[in-house]
Amino acid sequence: MKKLFLLLLLFPFLSGCSQKEKEFTVLQWNIWQEGTVIPGGYDAIVNEIARLRPDFVTLSEVRNYENTNFTARLVQSLKEKGETYYSFYTYDTGLLSRYPITDSLTVFPEKDDHGSIYRLTTDMNGRKMAVYTAHLDYLDDAYYNVRGYDGSTWEEIPIPTTVEEVLERNVASQRDDAIKLFIEQAKKDRAAGYTIILGGDFNEPSHQDWIEETKDLYDHHAW
Repeated sequence: MKKLFLLLLLFPFLSGCSQKEKEFTVLQWNIWQEGTVIPGGYDAIVNEIARLRPDFVTLSEVRNYENTNFTARLVQSLKEKGETYYSFYTYDTGLLSRYPITDSLTVFPEKDDHGSIYRLTTDMNGRKMAVYTAHLDYLDDAYYNVRGYDGSTWEEIPIPTTVEEVLERNVASQRDDAIKLFIEQAKKDRAAGYTIILGGDFNEPSHQDWIEETKDLYDHHAW
């Protein structure tokens, strides 16, 4: 499972900006049940964000297991460490921003675990930012399926053996539908002069999931 990486996505229309104007940092974290099932997990998350001090943190697999707003809880814990952030929370994603969030839009709504994409806007010292946080379908044609086990019960399931099966499962996942909606909205943002960031857990099998050498591995971080 992907745990932690830095993501910086700049679109071509920014090519006229100076390097200094382009600089910002984004931390994308697949938080996996908010770290609450791991002893010391929450404190480790807070400490790592405080250490890295990113401008934006996009979170996926965020859920209210402790009946609290997880991102708001992070904001409070970071404040106690002298770091100021603003937050946005959904059922399965979240965002932390060093700059006040000015607007939110549901690009692809969460329904029956088929994932979601949300768009948040902010002003970063006069620069318009559109930050998209996503967590896409994990039930159909995802990492779990191509390994031959169900992502919810972990029971064994048939591994797809034909291209037709793969394409059928991909359609069921609705990941293509979600990304198409993101692209449509991002084009509007670009035209309006926004810098665009997309971060999330897409649950998309990589080419490494389909080769003989890795078919029995439980986890990997291939791209």
